[in-house]
Amino acid sequence: MRALPLILSTAAALALARPLLAFLTENGHLRENYRGARIPCPLGLLIPAAALVALIPLALLNGLLDSETLGIAGMYFVLPVAALGLADDAYAGPSRGWRGHGSAALHGSFSTGGLKAVGTLGLALAWSALTQDDAATFLLAAAVLVLATNFFNLLDLRPGRSVKAFVLLGAALTLASLDANALLDLGIWIGPILVAGALDLRERGMLGDTGSNVIGAVAGIWLVLTLDVTGLAIAVAVLVALTLYGELRSINTMVERAPGLRHLDSLGRTHRA
Repeated sequence: MRALPLILSTAAALALARPLLAFLTENGHLRENYRGARIPCPLGLLIPAAALVALIPLALLNGLLDSETLGIAGMYFVLPVAALGLADDAYAGPSRGWRGHGSAALHGSFSTGGLKAVGTLGLALAWSALTQDDAATFLLAAAVLVLATNFFNLLDLRPGRSVKAFVLLGAALTLASLDANALLDLGIWIGPILVAGALDLRERGMLGDTGSNVIGAVAGIWLVLTLDVTGLAIAVAVLVALTLYGELRSINTMVERAPGLRHLDSLGRTHRA
């Protein structure tokens, strides 16, 4: 049953959400959001946690019954990216963005953001080397993974924004390709992303870099699984343009000044009581 990873990971995320939020709150893992409210963070830890819990029955089924339901596409990229994001949430310094991390490195400083950038590049190259057959797709796939991971991190400045972008991207890729295989292959991640995204939208918790980086990593893999070489090249160009805009200007300002984007961005958002 191809949908089993999606079903089990969603159930695991729903079961783990309340205990995780209670754990973060009770232990003082709170962060101020854009309104100054102190929110449990990183809620994004829910995504890899739920995927790992779901992996237990999926692996048992696969090993004992020779099942085709394991569905762990991207596991060796997404999980380490989650770990890098968690380290950045826990130990981040003052530097922000690629320019900030680059400046810190040039001055001999260590930053978890710099580690995340270098680590994501290494992981993307390794995953691409293991999964792509020729030099062009190897380089393009790695670039898409790195850029998508970073871009969704840049997006995550308002509740629910990154998961809305993820849903729109996934819907567009699925409808354009008329193929749900990539969605099902990534089901073990998609279910927890939707659960965490709903809680983020309602300000029950804050995704943090742990969550936004995982969402970006899964989005990047979805692009790689769906697009051909030409499509990947276009995706790289678009992501480079958006990343440069985000580094030099403000994606947040752009969204809030565009009426259609502003409405979509605020849709469903509620302040936590």
